[in-house]
Amino acid sequence: MAKTVQVKICGLTDEDAVDAAIEAGADFLGVVFFEKSPRHVTVARAAELLQFVPEEIRRVGLFVEPDDALLDAVMNNVRLDLFQFHGKESPDRVEAVRVEYGMPVIKAVGIAGPDDLQIAKTYAEICDWLLFDAKAPADADRPGGNAAAFDWTMLKGRRWPCPWMLAGGLDPDNVAEAIRLSGATAVDVSSGVESAPGVKDASLIARFVAAAKQQ
Repeated sequence: MAKTVQVKICGLTDEDAVDAAIEAGADFLGVVFFEKSPRHVTVARAAELLQFVPEEIRRVGLFVEPDDALLDAVMNNVRLDLFQFHGKESPDRVEAVRVEYGMPVIKAVGIAGPDDLQIAKTYAEICDWLLFDAKAPADADRPGGNAAAFDWTMLKGRRWPCPWMLAGGLDPDNVAEAIRLSGATAVDVSSGVESAPGVKDASLIARFVAAAKQQ
């Protein structure tokens, strides 16, 4: 029997969305500590949003090239289970953070073509998860959450030394096809379950999780 696909709902900004993601059966909940994102939350707000999340659901903090001061503030105030790095963090930086904070790390890698999968290999031995997202446009002011997709078939049949998630342009209508084409066993969505930038829609969250987990 196929293993159930795991689902991460990222960019949560309000309690209703957190409750909707929990009720729908999400496995990971994410908050964004990146000021340029429409989904950015403060450390204090993140602490409020995640404080009552059940222990079996993993809480993820998304960062873009954070300094230690921000990581310290988050670690001292927010109940997290994983860091997610979504910028140009080097493999050395990822490894150093894992050691210093004792926190598992998801490393996002932007994918446009096969060469980008080679870049992913440099992180695969040192991070706990890889996250394959569509590479942001050259003029984008943020590395993810741009509702763009890539050729999912590039991932089909590839083996990695760590688990991985698929992201980028996913929504309730295409996630089943994305899983089929890529072979993903975990998916990550943010803008694809929103009614407006940064505004999560409970019905879209429920539809997305149901569609992913039916695979």
